[in-house]
Amino acid sequence: MKKMLIAAAALMMTTGTAMADPAAGLWRSENSEETGRFMHVRVAPCGAEICGVIQDVYESNGTVVANHEIKGKTMIWAMKPQGNGAYAGGKIWAADTEKTYKSKMQLLSASQMKVEGCIIGICRGQTWSRVQ
Repeated sequence: MKKMLIAAAALMMTTGTAMADPAAGLWRSENSEETGRFMHVRVAPCGAEICGVIQDVYESNGTVVANHEIKGKTMIWAMKPQGNGAYAGGKIWAADTEKTYKSKMQLLSASQMKVEGCIIGICRGQTWSRVQ
């Protein structure tokens, strides 16, 4: 009985680890071409989809911009896992244009993710780096 309980506990821990989404974590955007600032975006499951919330905004030198108006804003939503590190069907809010675009993401590695917004088949994007 004791061996069965240990095996069940090990299976539960393994299952929980396997279910963690590979895109989940804290990501650093590229620096803005206009301001030089960058963001940290917390990407996490929201139901069966993936969402991203702006955690902080930073000056190019790494200083946090205190009480920035976009802190806490949902930037990515309704992103659906497609397999092999690909995500599609979601939306992304672009801070520089303050507009929403159709979006897709692709994990390039454990530490890099391509994030794109598209309109009428034309896409622009950034490669984000994992912070944690």
